[in-house]
Amino acid sequence: MQERVSRSPSASDPPVATARIDDAARLMTWLSPAFPVGGFSYSHGLEWVVETRVVRDAASLADWIRDLLAHGAPKTDLIFLAEAWRAVQAADAQRLAAVTELAAAFVPSAERRLETIAQGNAFIVAARAVWPSPPIEALQGHEVAYPVAVGVAAAAHGIDLTLTARCFAQAFVANVVSAGVRLVPLGQTDGLRVVAGLESPVAETVALALASGLDDIGGAAIAADIGSMLHETQYTRLFRS
Repeated sequence: MQERVSRSPSASDPPVATARIDDAARLMTWLSPAFPVGGFSYSHGLEWVVETRVVRDAASLADWIRDLLAHGAPKTDLIFLAEAWRAVQAADAQRLAAVTELAAAFVPSAERRLETIAQGNAFIVAARAVWPSPPIEALQGHEVAYPVAVGVAAAAHGIDLTLTARCFAQAFVANVVSAGVRLVPLGQTDGLRVVAGLESPVAETVALALASGLDDIGGAAIAADIGSMLHETQYTRLFRS
């Protein structure tokens, strides 16, 4: 039997981009369930959809999230994130103020507004306390949508836009799947299969959003919007949206 021999890194190995690794580690912290924005308490309207049995298993959950990525809020949120990132990079305070105001207003229901503003403001509070910077400080006291808060923080600390957007979108998917695991309910392995199966749609949505601008914001995920509205009066609720 041939013995496998482990190999130590050598000078011929491709160089490791230390800054890129540091960026990824920072984003893992900011977008992890442990970061105090309360993302675990929002279902993005999924709770109503599960109640009506539109989503009832892993396959229908995957289809639902795939439609959200293609037609719903994730693409628009990524455009807002990118616009905020670029405004900070350009030191354009007027541009940042405009996207901050627009993103805070661009929500279809009261609970969706709560979802994005509460998480955005909580993100700013935590970032100011631990990773302070002038652009983050400037958002204090404003209503800040979650993608804008993340975009500003990433730009303020020199974190790559594409990496930030991809991690943000992947975290959105993971959060909705986590809600689905609890609501349907699903096993953890089925939830992981859904997340894995959505990697390509996430990448496609990110690429499309980063090639778009504010003139391209909008969506057609009508059922998700209606679900978030009907959830406001749903009799039994585990989630805030």
